[in-house]
Amino acid sequence: MLDGVEDCLSSIVALLKPEMTISKVVEAGGQWQVERHDLASPFYCAIAEGVCRIEVTGRPPLTLVAGDFILIPDPQGFRLTSSMPPKPEAQVRPLEIEPGRVRLGPADAPVEMRALVGHCRFEATGRDLLVSLLPEMIHVSGHDRLMALVPVIHAETRADRPGRGLVLERLLEVLLIEALRSGPVVDMPPGLLRGLSNPRLAAALRRIHLHSGGEISVTALAKDAGMSRSGFFELFRREIGRAPMEYVTEWRMAIAKALLRQGELTNAQISSRVGYGSASAFGMAFVRHEGFSPRAFAGKQDR
Repeated sequence: MLDGVEDCLSSIVALLKPEMTISKVVEAGGQWQVERHDLASPFYCAIAEGVCRIEVTGRPPLTLVAGDFILIPDPQGFRLTSSMPPKPEAQVRPLEIEPGRVRLGPADAPVEMRALVGHCRFEATGRDLLVSLLPEMIHVSGHDRLMALVPVIHAETRADRPGRGLVLERLLEVLLIEALRSGPVVDMPPGLLRGLSNPRLAAALRRIHLHSGGEISVTALAKDAGMSRSGFFELFRREIGRAPMEYVTEWRMAIAKALLRQGELTNAQISSRVGYGSASAFGMAFVRHEGFSPRAFAGKQDR
């Protein structure tokens, strides 16, 4: 990737505000399965030993082996099974052996698969926009740095030490960035990573993400990309999935909502941070985009 591209990922991940909810060691043997269809939180799984099979709603089944890591930012549901799935009537309920350690499959079967599984939530206001910029699933194989992060997160989750919340937040940010920048871009659907993999779009995305308070136009972005205005417009829409200025507005609104949620700046200060010439211009743009005023939005956060 180009220098500075990681900063675009950092800006997305920082606004998502990941927060750990569950971290556990999963051990399994024999024929087993666990199925979830009510999942509304990001999910990751790192296979430490053995083999298993995962079926994510809307995607073909995938075999995971030791050293594999998957990240699903917005899962609709999944089914994790032994390589030979059991019959429905043979299911055995997961058994929590101790806090943070779960056993799957017949109790008398030897452990054949061990994985570290984590669930988190994105505390960001406007998370739907941010998550929509990410791939539906990231699958990485044999990435030592990524695999080394997962047990550190698990250990920190289990410990009750000062600063635990902040440490976990930072570790999750590193995990997400490492997973996103390590995943393959071949056949990736339109979105941020596909755009960043295109050298012509990377410079334009860098301007949008890192200079959102400045003047941004399709002409200026096209110049950054070294393309004609019309050519850039079509490439951006195809690779990112949105028109350039639509993306700019959505990104600015995501930043504005994060600042409004913090409650530390005036509307005039926020307007300059997100590229509007005055508080009134910002307020009008916010109403057009969100359907209510910045003050109404801030009021909802205080409740």
